[in-house]
Amino acid sequence: MSINDTADKIISMEIRGAGKIAREAVSALRDHAETLPRTGDVSIFIREMEQAAGILLATRPTAVSLPNAIQIVMRDVRSSKNEEAARRNLREKANEFIWSSRTALDRISVMGANHIPDGSVIMTHCNSSAALGSIIEAKRQGKDIEVYATEVRPWNQGRITIKTLNDHEIPTTYIVDSAVRSMMKEVDLVIVGADAITVNGAVVNKIGTSQIALCAHEARKNVIVTAETYKFAPRTILGERIKIEDRPTNEVLPDDIAAGLSFVRVKNPVFDVTPAEYIDLIITEAGAIPPHLAFTIMREYLGWGLDELQNQFLSLEKD
Repeated sequence: MSINDTADKIISMEIRGAGKIAREAVSALRDHAETLPRTGDVSIFIREMEQAAGILLATRPTAVSLPNAIQIVMRDVRSSKNEEAARRNLREKANEFIWSSRTALDRISVMGANHIPDGSVIMTHCNSSAALGSIIEAKRQGKDIEVYATEVRPWNQGRITIKTLNDHEIPTTYIVDSAVRSMMKEVDLVIVGADAITVNGAVVNKIGTSQIALCAHEARKNVIVTAETYKFAPRTILGERIKIEDRPTNEVLPDDIAAGLSFVRVKNPVFDVTPAEYIDLIITEAGAIPPHLAFTIMREYLGWGLDELQNQFLSLEKD
């Protein structure tokens, strides 16, 4: 697919899920580079790739996996001394990211399964590959488990989740989003994914996650978040807020109905923020951490140390 085709599919949610979005974007960058003519001028190549990256970055403002993935792939390209080195760096970093992203899910699944006791009843929300991988791995290990899966309005991603669970012969109860509090008494723990994790350990995930975590906190049930390290948001160190995406209102209320409701306003936020105090553990491919250690992931695995902070502050001052 072209850069624009990939961007359109991300916007329309034909490509969805933070990890998949990141991998598809990186693949599109890698493939786009192969279509560019060789000019011998590295600055032209970098400029073309920056433009392509910008198109992809504009598609989904909340999922930090996208800018993190592009930053990982483009970092060495920007410092390349010649065009061939830039092309090689982009290709190698892209392939490395795609491979590491997929292997990260395998590692998270095993660690996540280790935190699921035999006989557990689990609640999950939306369609997280990392959360589902942990549940499926627990089943593979021979654990007797059951799942409560939410509907996830308005896109109904829960239907994808229950199909996956059913394919793995995992007993599942499908519930509407508003039934979470009523059903929490039947649940032993909650496992969800993440679209972004801030420096203080707060988790940005599909709308409704914070309500589930609040209900679990009230009921004294553990909440586990599963997320690859590239979903941590380094710029929150600087106080930058993660923008919560609003999608078209007709996903919630069709235009033909809304037309007759002149005093009604519709909001369709895609994500919400779950405070760190409602989260017991964040499981990454680098290991399981409590939320307050989120900065260590940013420093050790995303390369955000004091030098990077200083550079970012200087760039903000220039802006």
